[in-house]
Amino acid sequence: MIEIRGLTKVYGRTQTPAVNKLDLEINDGEIMGFAGLNGAGKTTTIRLISGIIFPSGGNVLVNGKDIVKNKIDASKNIGWVPELPNFEPNSKPVPLLKYYAGFYGLKGSEVEDKIEKLLKRFHIWDARTKKLKDYSQGMKKRFSIAAAMIGDPQNYLFDETLNGLDPEGVRNMRDFMIQLKKDGKSVFLSSHILSELENVADRIAIIRKGQLIKVLERGELSTLGTTVIRVRIQNMDNGAMNILEKYGRVESYGDSLIVRDISISAEEAPRVNRELNQNDYNVPYFEITGEDLEDYFIGLVGENR
Repeated sequence: MIEIRGLTKVYGRTQTPAVNKLDLEINDGEIMGFAGLNGAGKTTTIRLISGIIFPSGGNVLVNGKDIVKNKIDASKNIGWVPELPNFEPNSKPVPLLKYYAGFYGLKGSEVEDKIEKLLKRFHIWDARTKKLKDYSQGMKKRFSIAAAMIGDPQNYLFDETLNGLDPEGVRNMRDFMIQLKKDGKSVFLSSHILSELENVADRIAIIRKGQLIKVLERGELSTLGTTVIRVRIQNMDNGAMNILEKYGRVESYGDSLIVRDISISAEEAPRVNRELNQNDYNVPYFEITGEDLEDYFIGLVGENR
């Protein structure tokens, strides 16, 4: 479990904090998504949690250990995967993982077996004799995940880890995080790919200009922001369009339509479906939802706010 209390970071003589009085908990057995525009403070937050940089105020507890005051004990329960992994370019994966394992007091055949399993799990075993400078960015990212797992920490920090992965890599990473959750680990995933956060996160924390502005529970994702009607009409024509336009702004995608800025309440919205049916329109799909996560997110953190 990671507990963040009043976490603040001010760089140099700047007056505006990069992270400002952040309070957040990432629980065991939970995937917490972390969303914000570039420069919002996501990476600074993760670097503070990992102990790479020190806070200007507040504190971070990792399994009850302060990341500053008890750095060694706290760090042993943090697995950090940065957005752009950076290793000594002439290093080879097996010796480097053995070096990392020493930090956790691991040695001998236990380490050999663990390294083999990790490198095979992330599909880089066949490249184990290559230098890391010869790895592709995707391979470096997979190696960095293996490195984060070498000590079997309780908590994982993924900073834009999905960046640079092909579709298969994204799917494998998604499955991997879900397995970590099932194993009772806490996972903190920073990503600008909101659809992926929506796929895996139990909660999504949204940060803007260093401040936490919203934490969304998974159950809230289908009812975000303003009410939206999503409808599919098989015998679509101008008459159906006229009906929908009475109730709001219509976006058309063939026979699928979205009605935004509706003029009636969510409770009254089913009458749109009734009116379509009364006029002999075939409506196989009709749903009343909130905005999608991307629209809601931009509404919260857009630069005009």
